[in-house]
Amino acid sequence: MEPISQQFAVTYRYEVAFTRGLFKPSNPLLADTVRAGAEEGPRRVLLVVDAGVLGHRPGLIREIEAYAAAHAEVMKLAGDAIVVPGGEASKNDPSHTERIQRAIAERAICRHSFVAIVGGGAVLDMAGYAASTAHRGIRHLRIPTTVLAQDDSAIGVKNGINAFASKNFLGTFNPPWAVLNDLDFLDSLDDRDWRSGIAEAVKVALIKDPDFFAFIEREAGSLAPPRRDRDAMAHLVHRCAQLHATHIATSGDPFEKGSSRPLDFGHWPAHRLEALTDFEVRHGEAVAIGIALDCLYANQAGMLDDASMERVLAVFVRLGFTLFHPVMAEHLDDPNHPRSLFRGLSEFREHLGGQLTILLLEGIGKTRDVHEVDLDQYREAIGLLEERFSVRTLPV
Repeated sequence: MEPISQQFAVTYRYEVAFTRGLFKPSNPLLADTVRAGAEEGPRRVLLVVDAGVLGHRPGLIREIEAYAAAHAEVMKLAGDAIVVPGGEASKNDPSHTERIQRAIAERAICRHSFVAIVGGGAVLDMAGYAASTAHRGIRHLRIPTTVLAQDDSAIGVKNGINAFASKNFLGTFNPPWAVLNDLDFLDSLDDRDWRSGIAEAVKVALIKDPDFFAFIEREAGSLAPPRRDRDAMAHLVHRCAQLHATHIATSGDPFEKGSSRPLDFGHWPAHRLEALTDFEVRHGEAVAIGIALDCLYANQAGMLDDASMERVLAVFVRLGFTLFHPVMAEHLDDPNHPRSLFRGLSEFREHLGGQLTILLLEGIGKTRDVHEVDLDQYREAIGLLEERFSVRTLPV
């Protein structure tokens, strides 16, 4: 018998919107977003909220309940909100995923309903994974509350949790119904979380947009604590999100079937550093260190000129980032040691599949994929980071 060959394409479309006061009854954005998916009658909405957000806005759930009541013709909350821990704790414990999946089952959340997730990037990842695996995919609304989530992690199509000692080992590619960025949430962030999300903007600027990088250089003093300029941050979040969304839409690999991951620039050491410090180092802080390390390595390898490297390091310093952590220097002579930073290279390759592929800078806005690295040069780069930046400590 002849083989049957099948091919089909699926189009995804979702909005990344920007507003302030999302849950004020007079703001129509959330209601209009739900209405766009309502064939008839009000849609059931299961609410998941990051406990860390409630620490800063204890009345948030009441605000959302009042909003739903004001727009009862469009949306109906499906029982009490599910409150989950913020940060990587939500991704490390599978019971939080199971709680959401169980609520979907028990509260009659169907594929025409919504899971609305309010929180930081880790909670969005975890709850998005729960929604994506129930009924083979419940529509989920992402309402990110941190800089890192608003300018980076909420924009993409990935959801996941940590498992088997690996970050994001379990996950799905399932785009959100929409991303609703309420910039007012950023005002309540502590200085570390405010700063942390800027690292992803530096990353995408370095690989995609030299003019955006120049903006960050120029406005670093305004962006960094204690000034925390709201207008500068609003521009940064919007431009960073735009660059991420454009890459996902136009790269030809939105579901990451290949081995090249430009948006993972600086991430092989970052993910490893997070794990080695039990996530004491936050994701954006680790990304800043990872980018600094890869830029020093590219300079050592003759790819990146001195002036460009110094621009990268200087902007991170002006933003207030720490660019070295002592665990980076442990067990460098044994790349397979469980506590070696170099274990991150093999984990990165396994996560991507295929051959090792690391993106490095050749200049601001100019990149190259490399498939082999020189560990001696990386050891030298780590030593240079320690020499130049070990006196700085993580901000609090």
